[in-house]
Amino acid sequence: MAWMATALNGQSGAKNGEWRTYAGNLASTRYSPLDQIDARNFNRLEIAWRFKTDALGPRPEFLFEATPLMVNGVVYSTAGTRRAAVALEGVTGELLWMHSEQEGARGAAAPRQLSGRGLAYWSDQHEQRILYVTPGYRLIALDAKTGVPVPGFGHNGVVDLKLDDDQEIDLVTGEVGLHATPIVAGDVVIVGAAHRSGGVPRGRRNVKGYVRGFDVRTGKRLWIFHTIPMIGEFGRDTWENESAVYTGNTGVWAQISVDEALGLAYLPVELPTGDYYGGHRPGAGLFGESLVAVDLKTGQRRWHYQLVHHGIWDMDVPCAPILADITVNGRTIKAVAQPTKQAFLYVFDRVTGQPVWPIEERAVPKGDVPGEWYSPTQPFPTRPPAYDRQGVSTDDLIDFTPELRAEAVPLISKYKIGPLFTPPVVSKIEGPLGTLTLPSNNGGTNWPGGSYDPETHMLYVSSQTVIRSFGLVPPDAKTSDMNYVEGSATAGVRRTAGTGDFSGTNAAAAPAERAPAGDGGGISLTMRGLPLVKPPYGRITAIDLDKGDIVWQIAHGETPDAVRDHPALRGLSIPRTGRPGYIGTLVTKTLLIAGESGFFTTPSGLRGAMLRAYDKASGKEVGAVYMPAPQSGSPMTYMLKGKQYIVLATSGGNSSGELLAFRLPN
Repeated sequence: MAWMATALNGQSGAKNGEWRTYAGNLASTRYSPLDQIDARNFNRLEIAWRFKTDALGPRPEFLFEATPLMVNGVVYSTAGTRRAAVALEGVTGELLWMHSEQEGARGAAAPRQLSGRGLAYWSDQHEQRILYVTPGYRLIALDAKTGVPVPGFGHNGVVDLKLDDDQEIDLVTGEVGLHATPIVAGDVVIVGAAHRSGGVPRGRRNVKGYVRGFDVRTGKRLWIFHTIPMIGEFGRDTWENESAVYTGNTGVWAQISVDEALGLAYLPVELPTGDYYGGHRPGAGLFGESLVAVDLKTGQRRWHYQLVHHGIWDMDVPCAPILADITVNGRTIKAVAQPTKQAFLYVFDRVTGQPVWPIEERAVPKGDVPGEWYSPTQPFPTRPPAYDRQGVSTDDLIDFTPELRAEAVPLISKYKIGPLFTPPVVSKIEGPLGTLTLPSNNGGTNWPGGSYDPETHMLYVSSQTVIRSFGLVPPDAKTSDMNYVEGSATAGVRRTAGTGDFSGTNAAAAPAERAPAGDGGGISLTMRGLPLVKPPYGRITAIDLDKGDIVWQIAHGETPDAVRDHPALRGLSIPRTGRPGYIGTLVTKTLLIAGESGFFTTPSGLRGAMLRAYDKASGKEVGAVYMPAPQSGSPMTYMLKGKQYIVLATSGGNSSGELLAFRLPN
């Protein structure tokens, strides 16, 4: 349905005051050279317009993750629980047109619902198109001026992504979709694949997450990359016992980056079926949890690097690789930097795939889960250092007071602890209930990824410190043929998380402050309502990519009310703790900008969140403005009619999805 109202590429960042791609450019730098908004005036920002998304679906959305585009004065975004595409006037936020697909049972069964993370733009100077993927896994091409489907693209503007995928996929129930945006480079549009959260898979067999390139004019498939190799393809021998035949997932659910000059697309790949148990898929399992460079025009693999061998920790490569030209020991390198859930930044020569600094294969603990296949080593970068805490020991425990720490120590005796890559265990009542992990499966860093300043060669990345327990239990044989799935001996199989359809289901917005300390199976551990680990709970790190050094690191996000007002901490002066969540950053000429991922109460009693600005050289906070709800999509910026705007999606708790646009007063 379409309704119309009467009415960049390269590392230099977003160009001409616009924001034409999800991350500002195909290099995914999230950088804009705009500087009208700076440290002197950031506190004077006011809301220019607001766009509420409640009417764009059968119910309001409480997990609105989109990053809009701005091209030729028009803001484009996906929005609402049905994932409509909308065009808004860039100065006023007025709705110009809306397009929505009615997908019925197929949409209701989709594994990746809600508004997703945005859309893509293409133009050949004669035509302008908007492209996005529906929850039901259809690629839609619209006229950017009218919102009307392009008749010459696919079938009346639609390419069914469940077809022509080198595998049989049920058109209604087939478990594949996408939250990320398609990416357009030249005349090729690339589409990844995503699945349900894999801690409790329905079985060892699932849809495979292949990546495809399509002709942006016609919708014709140009190429396909098999993330699980077919017979005769490179990497097939890393799948033992013919497990490549039935294993699925291994999709690219994160954003893809492209170097048009090199003709390469960089694919961040998730792990195969079974987030915490891989006994049904023995072997290293290429291209699971790998960064893969493929030819933009043919999809042929040019190089790859596996970041986790035979993953059993759900450490999917979660976000866009960042393309950066850096200078290391006097040598210019075309690099690609990959933030990860495990809080490592892997840096490669993006032409050859060779590590810029050595990556060592180090021995890791071996587990004892029956039937599991364990990799004896995992890759550890020697530079840059890890930018968040890794592994769990008593040194990580809460230490606000000696009494709280003493109370925390016996709690972790119920669990297995150890360094990074300590494997999951079969959960037992007598212990261990599970394996404690830092970072958790949510990161470290997740889908918002990082940002990069091409002038200073500084990379910025957000991360979170949330301890979680992961245990394994046998599933109900009637619902899954896996040997083990995520769960605990005390609570059974873990329940699937919500999708943000209703109030209070924004899992990314806040720690699980009321989770019981004694449970296992993928829950955030707390003690008396306080996080079991010491702060900071959320941080932003600045990394010099020329040297591989951390330059500064700050706690990002106000101290949660549940910590600040806790009776056990009364009278204590607690520095800002930061807070966990999925936070995208924006870099401008002088500032690093990021909102908060959760609510807090101001001294005046106002509940909301802050959009904060930091001096990008030092990390010092230079400004903050109030938002009625937390940041849930990454911020972008543009210049229009002499004014610079900052726009971001907000949602969470009882606040449904909304775009907020800030600018300086007249």
